Amino acid sequence: MADQQTSAGKPLDRRLHAFRPDLAELALEGKVDAARFTAGEAASIAQPVVALRPRPEHGCGIDTELLLGEPVTVLDRASGWAWVKAGLDNYVGYLPEEALGAPETGHSHIIATPRSFLYTGPDLRFPNAVTVSMGSRVKVVGEAETRGTRYFELSSGQFVIARHCLEMGTPPAEDYVALAARFLETPYLWGGRSGLGIDCSGLVQLCLQMMGKTAPRDTDMQFAGLGTPIEREALRRGDLVFWKGHVAIMEDEKTILHANGHTMSVAREDFEGAVARIGWLYEQPTGYRRL
Repeated sequence: MADQQTSAGKPLDRRLHAFRPDLAELALEGKVDAARFTAGEAASIAQPVVALRPRPEHGCGIDTELLLGEPVTVLDRASGWAWVKAGLDNYVGYLPEEALGAPETGHSHIIATPRSFLYTGPDLRFPNAVTVSMGSRVKVVGEAETRGTRYFELSSGQFVIARHCLEMGTPPAEDYVALAARFLETPYLWGGRSGLGIDCSGLVQLCLQMMGKTAPRDTDMQFAGLGTPIEREALRRGDLVFWKGHVAIMEDEKTILHANGHTMSVAREDFEGAVARIGWLYEQPTGYRRL
């Protein structure tokens, strides 16, 4: 659906505003035309990684992904699909209704390694482990130790390696650039936002979110809303380099970290070499920003 005009004539971005001819979020009442408006209902993501799509069709591409335990507002349910708005970045889209769980306000810990496992018992030898990503939210209800390894027991009845978790609200010891480097060799996935597959802006967003910083999801949003502009000559660790449709993190003055379609992974690359390589497809960088 095309962007709808507000009463002021400014188009609304369908990625961040929930509106359809038959239904729209309550915050848009008086701003868009819709048959009815809803405040929605609170829920959370009950599966490890869930694709959020622009239409309720498995065959269409994904916009982004939501992770275990993340909050959402459910605006509509129909034919096995739910129309939702993500709680962390306000992204709007469709996901399978079966991916939703009850609203969870008691999350105590967050997964702090790129990937980890939820086991059926407090033992790494137990079968049927479920893979979860950094950023997944869990509720710890107990502890156990097996052969010197400490596990957290979760409200789901599963167990996770204790040192793979951080208490909610506790930032990692590393800076966000070091977090990004932990994703090296993670496969590139368009729309991906997890340790199983990630794209360029997903890498930036997830690592900043782990540091307790709010970050928009897509490259154009990040270019418009993160940090302040700087000159190319001033680039240093932690700065962001933007191309049309792409973003990279400066690891130092000469090296970038980015999820990219060239290596199809998160990779470390010489900055000047990357500018030359990317130039034929995306032209020169469009800007540089410091957080």
